[in-house]
Amino acid sequence: MPNFFVYADNAATTPLSKVAFSAMQPFLTENYGNASSIYSVGRESRHAIDRSRELVAKAIGADPAEIFFTSGGSESDNWAITGTAFSKMKKGKHIISSKIEHHAIEHTLEYLKKTFGFEITYLDVDGFGLVDPKALRRAMTDETVLVTMMFANNEIGTIEPIKELCAVAKERNVLFHTDAVQAVGHVPIDVKDLDIDMLSMSAHKFNGPKGVGALYIKRGVNIDPYMHGGAQEFGKRASTENVAGIVGMGVAIDMAVSSLENNSRKIKMLRDHLIDGLKTIPYSRLNGHPELRLDNNVNMSFEFIEGESLLLMLDAAGICASTGSACTSGSLDPSHVLLAIGLRHEVAHGSLRLSVSESNTIDEMDYVIEKVKQAVSSLREMSPLYEGMQSKG
Repeated sequence: MPNFFVYADNAATTPLSKVAFSAMQPFLTENYGNASSIYSVGRESRHAIDRSRELVAKAIGADPAEIFFTSGGSESDNWAITGTAFSKMKKGKHIISSKIEHHAIEHTLEYLKKTFGFEITYLDVDGFGLVDPKALRRAMTDETVLVTMMFANNEIGTIEPIKELCAVAKERNVLFHTDAVQAVGHVPIDVKDLDIDMLSMSAHKFNGPKGVGALYIKRGVNIDPYMHGGAQEFGKRASTENVAGIVGMGVAIDMAVSSLENNSRKIKMLRDHLIDGLKTIPYSRLNGHPELRLDNNVNMSFEFIEGESLLLMLDAAGICASTGSACTSGSLDPSHVLLAIGLRHEVAHGSLRLSVSESNTIDEMDYVIEKVKQAVSSLREMSPLYEGMQSKG
């Protein structure tokens, strides 16, 4: 067993904060009432949900009535897309997205394409992973009913020009949705200022519990309900509410936003230290935008190695990391995000994503740098391609 442990995969999930856990506990034991019940125990649950709705709304500059609780980011993405598609089919069946979206977006769009005949346009990105608003304007047609673009990429950390992209959609009176799962709690967001119509989030990305998230739907935007069978969530999403999870989400997002500025300074310092150290490794490159990126994200590619082998060696050293999205960690295919920004297959295969938090330390970053260097060196010693490159040099 390693004598050192470093958790550096916060983009996959963050630990549940002790404060959020303490707030949740009563609603798992004493205050267990169904929020739809009219007696006092049920009313306690209803009041708790209402308070959390206020906290989530405040965190993104929304109104409480615009927040709809879900089971997480993937459900929120699915609802925003299918709810819009089904409600707008008479107007048109064209949706625009990008080539670097999370699979919760991509697979939902492919479902609409195969099952209902929707036309999907996937916009290219540049070498940093940025979508060009001009390209979005060119792609718009009279049949376009939705634009869905992620706020910040879950793999390479690039933050998209959401305000500009949203403005383009508004020129044609088209709804705009953003998957902000990686951004909420980590980047200042004001949905009113950005003029976003819908926004997805997930609690476990900002020290809340797993299995709960929310979809912001701007007042006046009407999309089809996601689940039927009850009046929960203003009649839009039936199912008995996960009261404890919702309470934990409210506490966690409030803590994340209130401490965002202070945490951001420390996290960015740790990130830059990590990047500087890893860039000294020969045949390495930083993926994503060097400046317009999430404070916690480091995505590096190392030529002549396999990312999966690197992860196993880091795990043996007590380091938790990933090669990309946790939702596709079982796949041996190279990241569609890295291919979209122009990396060759063999280079994309040698990628490493590290995502840090305010709980990490400089000593941990130095340890990660040391172990990555050792692992990359060991793997390259077994690589005939690297041996050939060395002989040419």
